[in-house]
Amino acid sequence: MVDDDAQIRSLLCDCLAEFGMSADQAGSGEEMHLALADTQYDLVVLDLMLPDNDGLVLCREIRATSEIPLIILTARGEMTERIVGLELGADDYVVKPFEPRELVARIQTILRRVRAQTAPRQGTPEEIRFAGWRLNRTGRHLIAADQTVIPLSNAEFRLLNAFIAAPGRVLSREYLMDAARGKSVDAFDRSIDVQISRLRQKLREDIKEPKLIRTIRGEGYMLDVENRDNR
Repeated sequence: MVDDDAQIRSLLCDCLAEFGMSADQAGSGEEMHLALADTQYDLVVLDLMLPDNDGLVLCREIRATSEIPLIILTARGEMTERIVGLELGADDYVVKPFEPRELVARIQTILRRVRAQTAPRQGTPEEIRFAGWRLNRTGRHLIAADQTVIPLSNAEFRLLNAFIAAPGRVLSREYLMDAARGKSVDAFDRSIDVQISRLRQKLREDIKEPKLIRTIRGEGYMLDVENRDNR
């Protein structure tokens, strides 16, 4: 729990404890980095306004080395701030002021999804092949035809799985937002477009004329794969 307000940190940690979750506290970016270097955590809750660093910079630094789930806390509720956080790899955001129970619900949703994705499933191939790409489910990364390994954020991994599960089907923005971040979020229309744009870049798509993940105007998005190879 990374926030420069000790009272807020304690309140949120006490609330998490009521639901069986244990949290360590950090009051600055430096304290956060020291904690992450010393302990393996399931999730980070990060306030954007810290005394020694901007939270968006810290978000970028975390994503440079880790795919740990990340929720941003912000008093800056402008859409631009939220979009930038998602672009940098945050899994979710909560705008202050908020009810502690809301944060608990969002944390629980993300952790359930992460555990479901990492749990072994009988009969599920470790790698899925599509359009010259391989999606490694265990490593949660893409492998290009030239063998380049491309890491995926949690949201990108979930989105790609949703597309692969329904090739050729148009998926609505609402469905994809649920797949990427869960039903507990307050959806705003453009957030999923940001996530799709990031996924297209990972798939080396021409952003102006994407052919693999197509935009279906007024309906949503579709994975346009004629032949899906699971071998």
